[in-house]
Amino acid sequence: MSVQAPFEGWRVLELSNGIAASYCGKMFADAGADVVKLETQRGDSLRYWSAGGPPGALFSYLAAGKRSVVHRAGAGITALLAGADVVLTDLTDGWTLEGITRHTGPAAVVLAVTPFGTTGPYVDEGVVANEFILQALCGSIDGRGWPGDEPVQAGGRLGEWLAGTFAAAVAAAAARHALRTGHGEVIDVSTYEAMAIAMGGLSAMSASVLGADSLVHQRSLELPSIVPTADGLVGFCTITAQQFQDFLVMIERADLLDDADLASFEGRVARRDEFLGMVTQWTRARSTREIVDLAVAFRIPVAPIGSPATLPEVDHFVERGVFVDSGAGALRPRVPYRSDAIATAPPRQPPELGADNGRCDWPPRPARADPRADALPLSDIRIADFTAFWAGPFATQLLGALGADVVKIEGVRRPDGMRFSAGRPPTWDQWWEWGPVFLCSNNNKRAISAELSADAGRAIALDLIASSDLVMENFSPRVMENFRLDWDAVRAANPRAVMVRMPAFGLDGPWRDRVGFAQTMEQATGMAWMTGHADGPPVIPRGVCDPIAGLHAAFAAVAALVVRDRSGAGMQVEAVMVESALNVAAEMVLEYTGNGIEMRRAGNRGPGATPQGVYACRGEDEWVAIAAMDDAARAALAGLIGQPGLPEAEWRERADELDKLISGWAAGFTAADAARALRASGVAAAPVTPAAALLSDPQLRARGFWERVDHPVAGSFLCTGMPFAFAGRPRRWIRRVPPLYGQHTAEVLTGVLGYGAGDLASLHECGAVAARPAGL
Repeated sequence: MSVQAPFEGWRVLELSNGIAASYCGKMFADAGADVVKLETQRGDSLRYWSAGGPPGALFSYLAAGKRSVVHRAGAGITALLAGADVVLTDLTDGWTLEGITRHTGPAAVVLAVTPFGTTGPYVDEGVVANEFILQALCGSIDGRGWPGDEPVQAGGRLGEWLAGTFAAAVAAAAARHALRTGHGEVIDVSTYEAMAIAMGGLSAMSASVLGADSLVHQRSLELPSIVPTADGLVGFCTITAQQFQDFLVMIERADLLDDADLASFEGRVARRDEFLGMVTQWTRARSTREIVDLAVAFRIPVAPIGSPATLPEVDHFVERGVFVDSGAGALRPRVPYRSDAIATAPPRQPPELGADNGRCDWPPRPARADPRADALPLSDIRIADFTAFWAGPFATQLLGALGADVVKIEGVRRPDGMRFSAGRPPTWDQWWEWGPVFLCSNNNKRAISAELSADAGRAIALDLIASSDLVMENFSPRVMENFRLDWDAVRAANPRAVMVRMPAFGLDGPWRDRVGFAQTMEQATGMAWMTGHADGPPVIPRGVCDPIAGLHAAFAAVAALVVRDRSGAGMQVEAVMVESALNVAAEMVLEYTGNGIEMRRAGNRGPGATPQGVYACRGEDEWVAIAAMDDAARAALAGLIGQPGLPEAEWRERADELDKLISGWAAGFTAADAARALRASGVAAAPVTPAAALLSDPQLRARGFWERVDHPVAGSFLCTGMPFAFAGRPRRWIRRVPPLYGQHTAEVLTGVLGYGAGDLASLHECGAVAARPAGL
């Protein structure tokens, strides 16, 4: 099989000063595109960013393999815009969409990723926001911590990485379509909307679907989660009732198996001191390795807590070659997907500023017209969707929104587990149709039932694979092997099919068969290490790994389809959840291995703003988030707290003292009034917003982010759409509401696979298909 770089020959122009657009550009460069950074004479601001040592570690990672051209290096900028296939921008340095699209060709994909998007009341009002302020607005900060304690941000600027990955996946799909049809797109991506989906949206989805019956999501931490051991820290995740019962047996407290209070999360919260006491008494008496081995034997999701010093030494990462030498003495994670048929870029060096002035020649593409030009980018693709829970369905939902025909296959005995999660109790009719996360991550799909453990059900799966372009699954490796639906079976059924597999830890390596959820990934990759108060334990960011893994898998799927389009041959692609997370958490390993800097959690403080934090306001559990991002903002804040003329240096030297003064000022206002006063003075601020309030957020409403769904069982509710808009197209990404269990079995089997009415009756009779999950 020949090995090809998916985007070889693609021309990508990057105009950015931050993580999101730059990471998007990195993903294109990794896939073989020619990526040119168009910089001012000063250069990308990330060139000068430092976590405490010499500047440039993060820039080197994001810009590796790109070329650099300076704006004022002479003629040629207009030619670069005219010849670009893709333009990625964060609209800094004075760029506007109008100024860019004036010079691009009709087949160019122009994508802007900005804090709020390019329209809406927050844009009109000039609301200034960094990642921290967006976390306050999107519900992320409000949900993290214990009631009464100061809520805390997710560390590591994860929202910016998330938005960059969203941008890459949608831009890749749009560019594939544009290069085939001559029809480009102008795409407006909102970081806030991406974060509303992935970092605060689960509670909002629950409130939208369940209304007054929704659980009141008080601020909380997981129980059990991260606890001390005899020699470090370990993290657990007990999603199911069985996992929690096994956990009690493992910590030698089988006497509590019938304790109804501890069986529920709410009961554990009410008795959290007692519960944590018994857990830590057991864990402190054992080494991390001993605990991990025991938990793995019990099939309880578990991970040692990754830190900058330990991550490169983890046996699984070492054996799989996850960290590679950058060529400059630092380690960096390799590209998080791989295939025998796909070549990805090796580690390379970043460009010197202006190194490629006068050396970038992109003649315009010849014009072409194609009758498919107005179709959605993936309207030529059918997906056999074997995914479940959140990461996999998130990937296929995005691809479905972009036009793919997604057929979701669910087992008769084991449907998608998210159907049963946090919805209605079993006393409700069709209670399996109420899972909020299922309902908000399975739009634009048809659903069929097929019992894959039965020969007749497996035959249905193979027939569907034979008529599909893309096969996606996110089980542990042994599951598809047990169903005899591994790559060999897929290739035999359809040599043109691309199979994207999304195992938690990979198809090989010591952790291959471990159970892994998003929480486990956050514990294992250092995301938790970077989250929490400086004097407290690590805290998981909570959930963001699932969407990040899904988006990387969607990007890998498009890249593989591009290769398939050229070669005609299908392939297996391994898009590993934990490696996607390591890519977006890369900075801590880059700094440690390159500069000896051990980055760690710092509460609500963070890069790019001083001071930055949340402050209690008048009222019950009311907080305002503040981020002073420049000298003018700090001067204004100094005036508000009665310290006019405060020297710049004192903001760092007297940080704790000044925090107390800000706290005293904030205590006299409601959170909304404090935010208004700060914004009026030029200081970035926002109320720390509960996730359910996103449903009425004026920015999200005005941009059409929420889309109303009329579901035959769950009724009418608002659902998250996509965090982007295509210029000139209606912003309505949900064309088909989330399917009932097995809703389209007859439609797909007869209309797509050619089965007859008699075949369908026989399949029902033998239990290979069903109208409801077995045993319910």
